[in-house]
Amino acid sequence: MIAAVVLAVIFGACCLAAAVIEKRRSKRQLMLLEQMLNDAMKGSFTESDYDESMLSKIEADFARYFSSSAISSKAVTKERDKIRSLIADISHQTKTPIANLLLYSELLNESELDDEQRYNANAVHDQAEKLRFLIDSLVKLSRMENGIITLSPEKQSMMPMLTSLYKSAKPKAEAKGIALLLDPTDTEAVFDRKWTEEAIGNIIDNAIKYTPQGNVSISVRPYEMFVSIDISDTGIGIPEQELPKIFGRFYRSTQAGDKEGVGIGLFLAREIVTAENGYIKAASNGKGSVFSVFLPM
Repeated sequence: MIAAVVLAVIFGACCLAAAVIEKRRSKRQLMLLEQMLNDAMKGSFTESDYDESMLSKIEADFARYFSSSAISSKAVTKERDKIRSLIADISHQTKTPIANLLLYSELLNESELDDEQRYNANAVHDQAEKLRFLIDSLVKLSRMENGIITLSPEKQSMMPMLTSLYKSAKPKAEAKGIALLLDPTDTEAVFDRKWTEEAIGNIIDNAIKYTPQGNVSISVRPYEMFVSIDISDTGIGIPEQELPKIFGRFYRSTQAGDKEGVGIGLFLAREIVTAENGYIKAASNGKGSVFSVFLPM
């Protein structure tokens, strides 16, 4: 009887010891997992030696996952550096040739030319301008898409930006005999002044371009969560079936005809506004168009 009690006590002690050992072992494994996660977040993870338990298998799986993630991250960073270098090269290498094309075409246009020669000189100048705009837009777009350019939205008054846009666009509107109208506002919104000005400038430029007569107006409407900048025109309008396509890269309306442009201005505008947590809507009734740029309030 005594022997049975002793054996039971010994067995219980062994079980308790085993439980304590297993608990400590589990705690150690969990601490290792936590350490692995912390190292992975810091980018300093290294694999260790493990036994054959299930937790150790999980550790090994984590090790393979973190290692592959680190490799992928390095590959992405390396690829982004290559893209950054390529963009810089394109921007640098094309700047001088395009500037020379514009300069020499202007000098040529100042010479004594017959009608056909002057037409050709103007055509060279116009195409060089289009090429410069295209390359500038693609460089900006690529920098944004690859995280090279980051926007810094902040809450500020909208009127200084709209006034600057108005002054920049007014000469082009007057040259076409179009009235450019701007309603004053004291509304504030959250936006990056430089990039938002470029986005809205592209929309205003399009409105003037596709308005043969009448007016282009800029107004602001505050809502609960957003502020809408409405650019409306009395131009040729946009067919209903084309409205979902106009923000596509390089898309040009069938009504564009021989109007200048490469079909990237609206695409770039949408990318900029989207990066500021805003959005753009377009509407047309066939007798004009309204583009609404919604910026967070």
